[in-house]
Amino acid sequence: MTPLDFKYIAEQKKDWSRRTFLGKMAQGVGALALGSLINPRLIAGTSSDTWRGILPSPQFLPKAKRVIHLCMAGGPSHLDLFDYKPMLKKLDGQPFPESITRGQQLAQLQNSKLIARGTSFGFTRCGISGQMISDLLPNIQTIADDICVVRSLHTEQINHDPAHAFMNTGSNVKGRPSMGSWLLYGLGSETQNLPGYVVLMSTGPEADQPVSARQWSSGFLPSRFQGVQFQSKGSPVHYVGNPEGVCQSTQRQVIEEVQRLNSLQADQSLDPEVQTRITQYELAFKMQTSVPELTDMRDESQATLDLYGVKNAGDGSFASNCLLARRMAERGVRFIQLYHRGWDHHDGLDNKLKVAAGHCDRASAALIKDLKQRGMLEDTLVLWGGEFGRTPMGQGSGRDHHINAFSVWMAGGGIKPGISWGSTDELGYKYTDDEQAMHVHDLHATMLATFGIDHTKLIYRSQGRDFRLTDVQGKIAHGILV
Repeated sequence: MTPLDFKYIAEQKKDWSRRTFLGKMAQGVGALALGSLINPRLIAGTSSDTWRGILPSPQFLPKAKRVIHLCMAGGPSHLDLFDYKPMLKKLDGQPFPESITRGQQLAQLQNSKLIARGTSFGFTRCGISGQMISDLLPNIQTIADDICVVRSLHTEQINHDPAHAFMNTGSNVKGRPSMGSWLLYGLGSETQNLPGYVVLMSTGPEADQPVSARQWSSGFLPSRFQGVQFQSKGSPVHYVGNPEGVCQSTQRQVIEEVQRLNSLQADQSLDPEVQTRITQYELAFKMQTSVPELTDMRDESQATLDLYGVKNAGDGSFASNCLLARRMAERGVRFIQLYHRGWDHHDGLDNKLKVAAGHCDRASAALIKDLKQRGMLEDTLVLWGGEFGRTPMGQGSGRDHHINAFSVWMAGGGIKPGISWGSTDELGYKYTDDEQAMHVHDLHATMLATFGIDHTKLIYRSQGRDFRLTDVQGKIAHGILV
């Protein structure tokens, strides 16, 4: 029985019983497997159906090929890390000027007596660029000439989950696609053996704010563009291996037959989710080989492990995840998102900030150095930062959420190195230069521009309306682009 005969019988008898189906499959699966070895394109739903992106050509000269987003979940204090404010330190312990905060949105400090809180940590002017970076980040200080520090970022959401959603999707409305999903939709993936969008999670010693899976959702885009969370400890993907007694060739045969039946359904229903099922079955099969190879770090030198501060590869630490992110980037993963939970410091700021910085400083800098020495930084965009900042007013022994100004840094992928962008007032409360202010929509527009994408052209129609990552806003910060 040939593959064509098999297809004809299936089309004629779609109401087969289970017994009949298994009998026919036993006769035809050998020919089906042989045909796939001779010419894989004969089998519908194979990797020949890999999505190549909706955009036929770049609108600008592309510099970036992939993103590594180091997401410091909880809201790092920009005032203790990247935005040095001597006047705030001078005002420490005194009433915060009411003229600045009157009528402003606060989180938990609303209607409270506001007291200025200066930083407890020193800052150093670093590198040739002279950027001021906290002594809590001695390793990031060494890459000052490789990064662009944005000090004027601002957002619209003051609580964690909606702020994460706004940073990821450009909207606080549930069901919108994440920026990683938009990028896959626009450009496709460069790998056929791994997901194009992967998420990893690490955490500090204390329980912290949870991160919802909706942050890497594909929203109304087809689910093939959704982020895939890998487990940071143990096997990255559940059930990545075959059950005992099932060999690779048997698994391949089963997958091909399921794919063929899915293709028949796709021809009839024209449902994009059926095509998603086809591609994901094939991807899952390939991941049985690619994922163990990806996470086997025995080929990494001791010098590389030491650079990142990896003590036990695959131990779920931020350091191990950063090294794994570099390995994913090498293998063509388009969007890699590393969440580190441990930056929500409403109390015990001085001690907890030291711990959080200690977990992330070394590996963050190592990632930039490693990518640079491998010639990958020039086409890898790295973004480091949280969903918002922290107030210049104290909240007991900590700081509250703050949305009017906070700091992130970017590197590689067409971003000018060794510069600062934007500024805040002398107390670090709000951005001051409108020309260098950066809203989250502007950040998204600028990120897309590094990939050669005009953010106004990356559109998906849903429920009668055209949507885009930047909604109806967003301007490119041309000043930070090379």
